[in-house]
Amino acid sequence: MSPAAKRLAKPVLAALLAGASLMPVQEGLARMNTDRAPAQSAAQTHPYAGMWVTADGHVRHNLLADGRYDEARGRRESAYQGRYEVRGDEIFYWDDTGFTADGRFIDGVLHHGGMILHRRE
Repeated sequence: MSPAAKRLAKPVLAALLAGASLMPVQEGLARMNTDRAPAQSAAQTHPYAGMWVTADGHVRHNLLADGRYDEARGRRESAYQGRYEVRGDEIFYWDDTGFTADGRFIDGVLHHGGMILHRRE
């Protein structure tokens, strides 16, 4: 480490530790925050609301008309929940845990994260 880096290391470390002491401590297991109000809660006008499923049925996206989604994976119902927004043929997801993703509707098929989902009637 260079002498200049050593001079900066102590003040930077002290500032980081001081800031960390102001952060709240969460105890126990982390759980999904479903109490937070979505940024968009009004009904969306697009033709894509409903259930979207992979061919093997493992991944299921329920796009609710109020701008929320509920994703199931295998036997795990509500594996991921959050809000979504459709802009044209693009869809943007904001998971309640902070994860973001996107996808595109092409010829009535949802392409998302390397998966292909078809509408379940």
